[in-house]
Amino acid sequence: MRAVITVIGKDKIGIIAGISTILAECNVNILDISQTILQDYFTMIMLVDLTYMNVSLSELNEKLDKKEESLGVSIKVQHEDIFKAMHQI
Repeated sequence: MRAVITVIGKDKIGIIAGISTILAECNVNILDISQTILQDYFTMIMLVDLTYMNVSLSELNEKLDKKEESLGVSIKVQHEDIFKAMHQI
């Protein structure tokens, strides 16, 4: 099972480290990552593999929600199929 994680917010030190640490602790593999800074705003899209995840999807979301608050960014996790369906023309 794969998912897309999007992160948007004011740029600051530790965003990638904070999120990737949670993913590693939950045994989520980062397959692809793209990040950029648009003026002062950090944007990142990750494609992740949830196959060997050691927590439930709701637990992963809870952990990322807490990190979202501490980093001051917006973090969204969507199953790959839902992401594709939402972005089809």
